[in-house]
Parts: sequence; structure tokens; C-alpha cells
Amino acid sequence: MRQNPMAHHLTTCTFCGVGCGLYLETAGNRIAGAYPSVSHPANAGKICVRGWNVHEVASSPDRLRQPLLKRNGSFEEVSWEAAFDFIATRMTAIRERHGPDALAFLNSPRCSNEETYLLQKLARAVIGTNNVDHGAGVYGNNSINVLLDQLGVPATTNSISELARSEVIIVDGVDLARQLPTIGGAVIRAKLGGAKLIVIDSRRHRVAESADFFLQLKPGTETLLYGAMAKVIADRGLLNRPFIRDRCGDATAFLDAVSAYDLLAAADECGVPAELIEAAALAYARVRTAAILYSTGIESRDAETVQALVNLALLTGNLGREGAGIFALTEQNNLQGVCDMGMMPDRLPGYRLVISAPARAELEALWHARLPSVPGLPARSVLADRGGGRVRAVWLCRYDPARTAFFGDAAETLHACELVVVQHLFLTATAQFAHVVLPTTAFGEEQVTFTSTERRIQLAGQVITPAPGPTPAWHQFTRLARALGAGWDYQSAAEVMDEIGAAVPFYRGASFVNLARDYGRQWPCTQDRPQGTRFLFAGADGRRFCFAPVPRPDRAARLPAAFPFTLVFGHSLYYWHQNVLIQHSETLKREYRILLLDYPDGFVEINTEDARQLAIRDGEKIHLRSAGGAAMTAARVTPEVRSGTIFVPYFVREVQQQLQGAAANGAFIPVRVEKEAA
Repeated sequence: MRQNPMAHHLTTCTFCGVGCGLYLETAGNRIAGAYPSVSHPANAGKICVRGWNVHEVASSPDRLRQPLLKRNGSFEEVSWEAAFDFIATRMTAIRERHGPDALAFLNSPRCSNEETYLLQKLARAVIGTNNVDHGAGVYGNNSINVLLDQLGVPATTNSISELARSEVIIVDGVDLARQLPTIGGAVIRAKLGGAKLIVIDSRRHRVAESADFFLQLKPGTETLLYGAMAKVIADRGLLNRPFIRDRCGDATAFLDAVSAYDLLAAADECGVPAELIEAAALAYARVRTAAILYSTGIESRDAETVQALVNLALLTGNLGREGAGIFALTEQNNLQGVCDMGMMPDRLPGYRLVISAPARAELEALWHARLPSVPGLPARSVLADRGGGRVRAVWLCRYDPARTAFFGDAAETLHACELVVVQHLFLTATAQFAHVVLPTTAFGEEQVTFTSTERRIQLAGQVITPAPGPTPAWHQFTRLARALGAGWDYQSAAEVMDEIGAAVPFYRGASFVNLARDYGRQWPCTQDRPQGTRFLFAGADGRRFCFAPVPRPDRAARLPAAFPFTLVFGHSLYYWHQNVLIQHSETLKREYRILLLDYPDGFVEINTEDARQLAIRDGEKIHLRSAGGAAMTAARVTPEVRSGTIFVPYFVREVQQQLQGAAANGAFIPVRVEKEAA
């Protein structure tokens, strides 16, 4: 031990959006272990199984070491100079023949702030296109516009630690035990401390088992449920009139819309007893501090659902106090950051609209380049192009859409492209369609920043020297920009962060120096000492909050007798089975593939009572038939799923394609279930 002492380095876990603080143990130039930081405000000494084993990824023997160039259908190792010469030459030719919008740049919400910022800057300021977006797999930014419009804040309003001061907590549509275990633990500890727990979901998961009120509703009826809860609160006179008068707009139109809701009719439509909806609404409205937690990965819901839950917080004044707010949970470790950096086709860094001339002018002065004014294609449209000719080249940074993109047909689209560049640690499923593969550095091999679900900008430090070959992605973008004729000269990620402060106003006070203190900074941090969560207490930029009147949804059509079940796609629940990083950690691969030992070809879930009536056994092959197709899979019989629904885990995407088509938008599908013929 004296000859080879273990060194300990405080850093940030980069597996999910919680942003837990942990220590990496190093021996020589190898990461040997990890353990939690006791004093970190997000996790306070707790980490999940991913955090305990995060170090295994960097030491995987499958790491890419040199750039790969495809020649005659096979990859060959080439020099960095050869790789960038090939990319720059082909990009230039495609842009000259087809225009800048023939190129698209997609990344993963696992990318750091620095590499995300430079990727979208490369696309906009060097190539001249707004075709930039983060991955369209199990995550999305479907709540950003709602939160911006109603609150002026495209993010969680409070800190995770404040859940300990919440008197009521609503958990909506997110399986915290599987997806965000550290936050799940915080919720359970809050309940043990006296908080009331309300869970709204179509599935009965671990946190639901601990709920005081479990509203197991029919899929797709969340908007109606929230409207009914608002009607109860308004009818009982429990709305916070001083808060609404002083802080909110459009209240009259909202209350007029709420008057059209009926508790008994909503209960029938949602499949939840009216008395349970009423009890949950009263519990939420009668306390001073109540929090709502929901997943930003809920892709099957529309904007009205997010509007309805924000309305509920405004109606009761549950904003602007510790423990009272809205937690827009991000499951990917830097989904918040990649959106802050402008990795969206219609928004520039800092959420300024692409179509805004003053917003473009600010960045044009900073970047010394003209910026395109037309919004670009979102990732879904890029990956659904399927040889349509709009997109001829795709850049993919730490993103594996052939495996993880639920929508579109990434394989067919990428196969038709003239240029596909993949940056990754490993040779992914997507790499088979690439013309060039560029190896990147791993966790612990570079110093960059990530922004967690509580808006905390944190450093992930470099604790070992990377092996010869891989280079940081931000450095690769700098090199490519120079090859394309731009005068980029970034020497470190710290320099990139300094420019981010100039481009993104609420990052202005962040630097590598002060991010190394006090576990980072929560934005907005326009000065060295940030306002953090407290900024909302006085209002975001002094603006008023706004209600969004949500008309009562039309009564859903009854299921046809021939198709008595509703097929529900669970986009996030089993995401970790397919995660590339999980696949290269032996411990995590065993942990997260445990269900697939019993169901090696995948499965769909059916309620125990429904299975009994159909005489279906656990693990038995079944046929799912819809009006548009059929699919065969295995049945996992479980009481977790609501009766009358068939739950399709995210990774069984073939079921969707066979029943609905590859270009489908994820709507609920009526199906019937048949046993496989003997």
C-alpha cells in the first residue's frame, strides 16, 4: 500500500440526471473504484448501483483507440489527419451540392456542456444549419416550451434536498426506483418523515407500493385527472387567491376551463374512484409545501398534460418556497445541459428562438459568423428520413440511434446517407452504418461539466491520463472546424466554458474555478455566488407566472370489442438494458439484464387477472393483434400493470413496428391477445 497508494478524487457521477457526488479511487493510471460523497447536497452519501460501478466503463477492454475509416466495406485504423481530411472533404462536397441543410448533427444527453456547445456552434456558425438536436430515444424536451411559457424557467424549480421539507409529494409517470434511485430514496425518506405521497401512474412500481394515494389511471387520461383535481380544489375554495392575484396571469380563463370538468365523469374516464381523486386533490391543496415530480421522458403525453400539472401548482401557490415546486426530472445525466447549450433545432443557447433576429445578432457578434434563421429538423425527422434525400450527412456524438431511437428507422436512414460520422467510446450498433468512427475519452479521462436535473452545473474531473489514441470530443470539433476553414483555437474545456458564459446568460458566473468549490453552481449563476433555487422565490426576471387554460379532453373512444386491450409503450422503464455503457460494465450488465434471463427475447407485460382469464402463463408466447398488424412475443405476467393494458417495454421496438409501423408517433393502440397455437 505504501508503494501503490490509492488516490481519491471528488467528481460527479455521469450515469443519470441526479448528478450525485462521488469519489473515484485511482491506482496508478487506473480507476479502481467509486464511493459516494457524504456531504454532496444531491445524494448525501447515497448512490445507486450505477454509481458504485461507474468506473468499470473506462477500463473496458472494448474501448476504441484509433479513428476508423470504412474502405471497401471494412473499417481500417487511420491517423487523425486522414480521418479529418476525409470528413472535411466530404462535408464540403455535400454542402456545395445540396446546401447546408443536407447535414444534421445529433448528440446524446450524455454529452458534456462543452462538447454540446461546440457541436451546435459548428453546425450553425461553420456549416450554416439549424439541424441540431439531442437524441430521440427515450428522452425528450416535450416540457420545455410549457415551462418556459408558464413559468419562464425551462427546468426543475427546486433542489433535490428540498424534498425533505415537502409535506405532500406527487410522483407522476416515473418509476423512481429503476430510473432515478437516489431521488426515489429521497422521496421515501420524506414520506417516513411525515410527507404524504401521491403516485399517479398506470403501473404499480416500488414507490407506488409506499403511496398514501395511488391513482392507477388508464393510460392517456392524465390531463383529465389533473383537471378534475383542479376542479375539486376550486370548488372547495382551496385555491391560493393572494398568490394568483399577485403572481399569475390568465387565471379567469383557466378557471372558466376548469368549470367544464366533472369529477364523476373524470373518474369513470380515468378508471380511478372519484373519492380517491378528491382525497388526493385535498391532500395536495391543504398543505403549504407540495412538490410534483414528473419525467421529461414521457413522450406519449402531449403538452396539455404538462400544462395541467403546472396549473395545479399555480392554483395552490406551490411555487417559490423550499419544498414547494415542480421537478421536471431528467433521466439522462446532461439532458438539462444539452438543452441549455442550444442543442435544439428551434432554439439557440439560452433558449432564445432561432427566428429571433436580436438573439441571432448577439451570437453572431460573439461567433463572428452569420447564423441561419430557419428552424432545423428535429432528430425524429432526421432519423425518419429513410432515404428521402433531405439529409445526406449525419454526425452522431455519443449517440447510438440504431439501438436506442424508438421512433423512425435509424438504420435505413443512416444506410442511405453519403456521410455518417460516429463519435463514441465503443463500436456501437450504429457504427456499422458509419463511414468514420472517432474514439472519445471516457469518464475520469477529461475535465468537463454537466448540468443535473436540479440545474446544478458541476465539474467531472480528469483523474487519469487517457491511453494514447482517444481525444476529447470538444477537441475533435475544434480540429474539424479548423479543417473547414474556421479559426477556432480552443486549448481547453475551461476556455469553452468561459465562452458559454458569454453565450448563455444564466451561466455567466460559472467557471472551472468556482465550479470546483461548493459542489458546483445552480443556474442562474450570473455572479460567483449564485441565486440557485431561490431565484424563483422573487419570480424569474420579475415576470408573472401564467395559467394555461386546458379544455376538457374529448371522451376517449371506447375500445372495439375485437380489440379489448390498450397497448402502452414504456419508453424509459427498461432503458438501461440497452445502454451502451451498461453493456461494457460486467457488474451492471448482470444487474440490468436480470429480467432478460427469464425472457431472453424480450417481453410485454400483462396483468395477472387478465392472464388468468386468458389462461396465459408467465413466459408463454402470445400473439398481439391490432387493426394494422400482428406481433409475437413473450408474456410477463405481473400485477404491476393495470388490468386492460399491455405494457411494452421501451426496448421491444419491433412490436411497435409490426403493429403500427416504424413511422408511428407512439399513440396507444387497441389490441387483442391470443395464445400461440399448440
